[in-house]
Amino acid sequence: MTVFNKEVLIENISSLSLKNKTSINKALVDSGAGKDLIANLKKGQIPSIEKLMIIADYFGVSIDFLLGRTNNPEVNK
Repeated sequence: MTVFNKEVLIENISSLSLKNKTSINKALVDSGAGKDLIANLKKGQIPSIEKLMIIADYFGVSIDFLLGRTNNPEVNK
């Protein structure tokens, strides 16, 4: 079982940014997660739980939703 899929995380951050009418970079900087998060993901680095919490809180979704473990953004929020 794969626990982490970077492509799903990148896609969800991208979709949430689009939904919130902001760029991915602006969302990551404004949230405090850091503008290099996507580049680091593409290099194979796994973000810390703290960064995932920051991004999830910024977009108002759960970490499970962010990681693609559920389609309901409110689950485990």
